[in-house]
Amino acid sequence: MHLFCKILFAAMITLPAGLQSNIGAKHMEARGTFEVKVNPVDPTPFEKSMGTARYEIDKTWLGDLSGTSKGEMLTSHTETTGSMAYVAMEQMTGTVSGKTGTFYLAHRATMTKGDPASGEMNIVVVKGSGTGELTGLSGDLKIIIDATGKHSYVFQYELP
Repeated sequence: MHLFCKILFAAMITLPAGLQSNIGAKHMEARGTFEVKVNPVDPTPFEKSMGTARYEIDKTWLGDLSGTSKGEMLTSHTETTGSMAYVAMEQMTGTVSGKTGTFYLAHRATMTKGDPASGEMNIVVVKGSGTGELTGLSGDLKIIIDATGKHSYVFQYELP
């Protein structure tokens, strides 16, 4: 994984986002682990000129949220200030507490290098993206990376 991604992910481990409201839905929580593979993609001329990097993301999810996801991430950092950011979209295919379907997660994160407290991370289910038994799904995802680099998650969600 690109050093920038490792620094950014490691610094953003405990930052929750707001939960979307879904009238008539039951508040639920899913927990588990995931493995992630991040591979660089050749930058476009625009990305080269802006100093950004693009990555393909492949994840395998285990636990209450199980399945696979694929996505793309765009990262940026400023050498002079140490500011960093990433945005990503990923499509999850699998089950959430036994209900099957697909949905999209949208990621947004920022921080200053070396200062985890400066960061903020927001990962939310894209409204209206749920299919199958996950139609109407809303929620947010918190990523946790322990000292050994193992990834886990807490997914606060609602289903009608």
